[in-house]
Amino acid sequence: MRTATISRKTSETSVDVTVNLDGTGAFAVSTGIGFFDHMLEQLSRHSLIDMDVKTVGDLHIDQHHTVEDTGLAIGEAVAKALGDKKGIRRYADALSPMDETLARVAIDISGRPFLVWKTEFSQKRLGEMDTEMFEHWFHSFAQTAGVTLHVETLYGTNNHHIAEAAFKGLARALREAIEIDPRKADVIPSTKGVL
Repeated sequence: MRTATISRKTSETSVDVTVNLDGTGAFAVSTGIGFFDHMLEQLSRHSLIDMDVKTVGDLHIDQHHTVEDTGLAIGEAVAKALGDKKGIRRYADALSPMDETLARVAIDISGRPFLVWKTEFSQKRLGEMDTEMFEHWFHSFAQTAGVTLHVETLYGTNNHHIAEAAFKGLARALREAIEIDPRKADVIPSTKGVL
């Protein structure tokens, strides 16, 4: 089983993450930010990555450290669980419809972290979560997961749907990209021989 546990402790946050890339989408998520928990639950459920996430952060200041460090820890756990990346499909993309909203997410598990973010929100908060933190979470995740990630809202008006379509799109693309390709199960998917 491709599993990993990461503990990230700073003076601002305490984050414990366990992932199982070959799971069923079971999750236990607690960050202190309800809407954020909901998005991470969607990520787990639709990627089929079992995810246990416990974050205690300095929410009395703001949400920045909590969201950032959770993204860093989840990305690091995914990268660690992937190991040398032998046999993975590597590339994937997903169109993610949610009512009037359509998001497109593409991923390359390349070892080269990069985020292209083409998503906007018309309100500053969803529940108690600051909408500007969504881009920051995707950036943090891409950095430590070592993935190139493109996230674009093609159209949509409901802010809840826009956020959820992005997370579900990532989940579906990630699910495909981390799958073992039975035709190349013993090969690292790069002409360089390393990712």
